[in-house]
Amino acid sequence: MNKTFKGIFGGLAAIFFAGTVQAQTTVSIENKEDTPVISKHIYGHFAEHLGRSIYDGLYVGEDSPIPNTDGVRNDLIKALRELQIPNLRWPGGCFADTYHWKDGIGPKEDRPTLVNAWWGGVTENNSFGTHDFLNLCEKLGAEPYLAANLGSGTVEEFTDWIQYVNHSEGSPMAKLRKENGREEPWNVKYWGVGNEMWGCGGNMTPEFYANLYRQYATFMTSWENENNLYRIASGANQDDYHWTEVLMRDIPKHLIEGVALHSYSFVEWDKKGSATDFNEEEYFSTMKTALWMQELIDKHTDIMDKYDPENEIDLIVDEWGGWYEVEEGTNPGFLYQQNTMRDAMIAGATLNIFNNESERVKMANLAQTVNVLQAVALTEGENMLLTPTYHVMKMYTVHHDSQLLPVDFESPDYTYNGESLPAISVSASKKDGKVAISLVNIDAKKENKVKINLEALDVENMTATILTSEKLQDHNTFENTEKISPEQFKDFKLRKGELQVTLPPFSVVVLESE
Repeated sequence: MNKTFKGIFGGLAAIFFAGTVQAQTTVSIENKEDTPVISKHIYGHFAEHLGRSIYDGLYVGEDSPIPNTDGVRNDLIKALRELQIPNLRWPGGCFADTYHWKDGIGPKEDRPTLVNAWWGGVTENNSFGTHDFLNLCEKLGAEPYLAANLGSGTVEEFTDWIQYVNHSEGSPMAKLRKENGREEPWNVKYWGVGNEMWGCGGNMTPEFYANLYRQYATFMTSWENENNLYRIASGANQDDYHWTEVLMRDIPKHLIEGVALHSYSFVEWDKKGSATDFNEEEYFSTMKTALWMQELIDKHTDIMDKYDPENEIDLIVDEWGGWYEVEEGTNPGFLYQQNTMRDAMIAGATLNIFNNESERVKMANLAQTVNVLQAVALTEGENMLLTPTYHVMKMYTVHHDSQLLPVDFESPDYTYNGESLPAISVSASKKDGKVAISLVNIDAKKENKVKINLEALDVENMTATILTSEKLQDHNTFENTEKISPEQFKDFKLRKGELQVTLPPFSVVVLESE
């Protein structure tokens, strides 16, 4: 990890006077010109054929009474546009390695069905397929990220899909696309070469998968723009560092652009607990696994640096987020859960980590977009609500494609039952002369005071937004969709280049210079 970021998770600076007053934390921000750009693709999303993610979530069908465009909910299109989502990953997840793309093209009434064996055993009718997804990405202004089938597919099937979406004319697949109503290619850049090959993708060894990847990647080409495909290898599950070691060692650089990493936040893997009815012990455990992301990135990056000191291969965290038990009365295979201030803490702290590690982390995908896991939106019939996670990601749009400003500080501790976590996380950036600073205080009970020296950045005025609530368990409901929403924040002072901020317990604050 870059030394300038060492203070984010290593501090012991919390000092209490009479048990009530907490010492002020000092944050240094460097105005450097040679820092990486925080890629907007760090703020990507993920929509799998899982539960009510696609059907009854994104897609309600052209004949639905719910206002829609080509079957996709208009309210959701509007919300995702406002979120400025940079990329969207589809169709899985585990579903990807059972998906055969040709089943999802052509007249909808002629498409075959299949049983979604991974998620609830429901029948998939393939009414939402390649055209629907890629046309949706165009409406959203988002880059499509297609996860292709290695587990049960073939090289020919994979390369036909690339030809179908990327070749303009003169090939069998381009002709088929035109027959299905799409004249111009979509020019899809981002491709996942399988998903979770260590698990639902085939329970493979890394050595076996590395060889299989080499085979598939060899035949990947976009024909007309030969070098514009971005190939992402199915990467490690959390701390499986051997998996990353093998992929970096055995896959030639000319065949790979990115290596994936998956990590979820939970109380315990076998006892995930309720999304809304949780205590501080469960909250602390969840945040512990969320903040573990820093160590995971550090150690996987160390391995990548050994084989790729030129930093040519990117780390892609294409599944992350909170994972709890499903809401009572819902299908266990649908992974439908509510979204509280705990999830806002996961989102804010994790995105700060990604921002600060943007030299190697170039893309990430929150799991998932709607009605599944840590969703940014939930739907119920004609109604839709935006979650605390949505609001955090919208507040953080100020960092999209901005230049990273390195931060250095020692965080006070958030202590529970003899264990401690860093209470504060910070990331900062600049773009077009404006400075943005995002701060998170995960402490469940205590406010934290922060002092930031901005003299080197020539900042005179700032505005701020905060997301917080009365209880960690608070969440938006269809009866009260605005219980948690961003508000103007005024508990800060900027005088002579010094910014002083008071962060309430479990809050996210974003400041931007005027």
